[in-house]
Amino acid sequence: MDALSQTFSALADPTRRAILARLATGAATVGELAEPFDMSLPAVSRHLKVLTEAGLIERSTEAQWRRCSLRGEGMREAADWIEFYRRFWEQQFDQLDAFLARTTPKPAKEKRRGRRS
Repeated sequence: MDALSQTFSALADPTRRAILARLATGAATVGELAEPFDMSLPAVSRHLKVLTEAGLIERSTEAQWRRCSLRGEGMREAADWIEFYRRFWEQQFDQLDAFLARTTPKPAKEKRRGRRS
């Protein structure tokens, strides 16, 4: 699987997105990351493995603690891909606006109804 597909696959899971959101506030141990979830530590570790393989997080060991931190550059390719299509669609919408402005009929002026003196 290519890196972009791996990134989007990792981001497809809400638990993994929640883990990334937590890591955006700073590094955390595996136990700290597991706290808000109703799942086993091995299940959380599997999510962390997917995020690590996608290049979205880094895991390190300090004494007996396994710490995880966000890798900002891991999202660069996905962000660039999304940005390309964001610009494409903005351009399409700008062209549609211009077309509608050119082709929308102007409202007819209302004729005065009244008496002429």
